[in-house]
Amino acid sequence: MVASNTASRAGRFTVFLVLAFALQACGSQSTDERADDPYYAKVTASGSEPTLGPNVFTWSCGRNLEGHRNTANYVVAPGVPGPPHHVHDYVGNLSTGLDSTDATLAAADTTCTNGDKSTYYWPVLRKGVRADTGHGEIEVPLSVTLTAYPDPNSEVVAMPRLMRATTGDARAATHDTGLARPTWTCAGGGSLGTRYPLCPRGARVLRVFDFPSCWDGRRVDSPDHRAHLVFPGQQGCPSGTFAVPRLRLVVAYSRPDGDRFAIDGFPDQRGNPVTDHAFLVNLMSEKLMTRIVKCLNTGEDC
Repeated sequence: MVASNTASRAGRFTVFLVLAFALQACGSQSTDERADDPYYAKVTASGSEPTLGPNVFTWSCGRNLEGHRNTANYVVAPGVPGPPHHVHDYVGNLSTGLDSTDATLAAADTTCTNGDKSTYYWPVLRKGVRADTGHGEIEVPLSVTLTAYPDPNSEVVAMPRLMRATTGDARAATHDTGLARPTWTCAGGGSLGTRYPLCPRGARVLRVFDFPSCWDGRRVDSPDHRAHLVFPGQQGCPSGTFAVPRLRLVVAYSRPDGDRFAIDGFPDQRGNPVTDHAFLVNLMSEKLMTRIVKCLNTGEDC
């Protein structure tokens, strides 16, 4: 009887070990599969968070604890509701929505501590969901940082009031136009990339939006919302354009459980990270814009 019980316990222990190793193998395989997924990239390298150099002007507009979200896109289609699963997060202007006008935006309050009434927005990030399988709970950012950088080749001029700016392309997964794309990385390490980062445990996910900064000197918008404000090339701003402050917007999130997260997008784009995008409408006061320009060109009053 003792021998039989011992054998039985030994058998159960063997089964337990087999299952444990099987589960471990499955977990490892799952992680490896995600790391090789075209939507995701494992980030392990250490380093510093993304920066563009000295003489910068940084300000805070909160992280949307107000829950200001909707499907409107004031730059592309003012007054037209967007698809239900393409929700935007906002910071800055508190009134941006379906019925907004330039006048209502100018009269509204703001979340920015320096009084900046500009509106900044981008698709929400949802956690607990694979990029191409559906929608999960909206993840509230841990922080949102706005930074204006100088131009390395010339002094900057003031960005005109009511300027529209666009970065990224919401339909890049199905028609790649070669436009500059927002990028992702992990706090404290890793290079910038266009795939969702699988960050080390405890590291924040960073979503980085760089806006174009070469203005045609005439328009605050254009039919495609891009031609009036373009990105600099290797030699700086194209001929006939003028450098304005280079805006970088960094949205930080906690590392999602299970590394499952995706941005809201159009259904046919299937949550592809290359479709990330952001917009702004400049409603800074002349005084604030002058202060930023002076800071970037001289290093004073930053």
